[in-house]
Amino acid sequence: MLVPVLLFLVGLILLVKGGDWFVDGATAIAERLHVPELLIGATVVSIGTTLPEVMVSATSAVSGHGEIAYGNAIGSIICNTALIAAITAAIRPKKIDRASLKTPVFFFFAAALLYFVIAYWVGTFSRITGIALLALFLVYMVTTVLQAKKSISGPQAAAQSQENSPLAKQLLLLIGGAVVIAVGADLLVDNGTLIAQSLGVPESVIALTFVALGTSLPELVTAVTALVKGHDALSLGNVIGANLFNLVLVSGISITLSPFQVPASKMIGGMNASLLVDLPLMLFVMAFLTIPALVREKISRFQGVVLLIVYGAFCIFQFIA
Repeated sequence: MLVPVLLFLVGLILLVKGGDWFVDGATAIAERLHVPELLIGATVVSIGTTLPEVMVSATSAVSGHGEIAYGNAIGSIICNTALIAAITAAIRPKKIDRASLKTPVFFFFAAALLYFVIAYWVGTFSRITGIALLALFLVYMVTTVLQAKKSISGPQAAAQSQENSPLAKQLLLLIGGAVVIAVGADLLVDNGTLIAQSLGVPESVIALTFVALGTSLPELVTAVTALVKGHDALSLGNVIGANLFNLVLVSGISITLSPFQVPASKMIGGMNASLLVDLPLMLFVMAFLTIPALVREKISRFQGVVLLIVYGAFCIFQFIA
């Protein structure tokens, strides 16, 4: 039992460090090529911090553990919103730019609608569903790139020149980060499954809590760093973007590689706990965070505190229900 736990922790550390290297390398290369900072944030940062979820869920799906692939995506969204975004809101309430928030929020709820239709009325995430989610991801990326280009009214200098940093080092960070993420994902999935089996805990519970929190650590690190440096908007944008990517990219890749049915390992009153609690909660926390923000153009401390309470209750429920 001790060995799987240690390897599980090693997997978490590798995921965090690999994600950190990947983002650093990708950002440095983008700046070297003089890609606008707005475009970097809209694409590289969110994708980079979502890579752990991509690797864990894809690996889980291919190895026959669809519950982890499904639970990790849903659990990561709940964790990103009700823990990470909530912490930053509770510590430092912030004003937000409604215009920049509209697109990712719209695409998130569009993807969530598709997800709900499949989960409640079909019951099986087929390869067609996975391809549809990936197509939605591509549409979002194209839309974001076009909006970013339009928002630039004139020449924009790079925030910091990367010319003094060797290109080989930047490429090494990028590739090395991806490799470390892959290794960490394997350790996390394999040993998370062993721990779940030895404790008699359903895999879906492990995925919705420990694995989801572990793969969300890059978002947490980004959020805390941005908060300390006063870049609150970057923190919120990364969380919203990562949540969207969890649905369209993480789930899309996993389902396309290995279609699976909606997990039903945990029942409440004869009903699937995932359909009764997990999916509705995912939708609620995102709506509670984003809708008031779009209406009032700010996120309040009250929202952050409520979301933290909800996340605590969610974690307790997973282990006692």
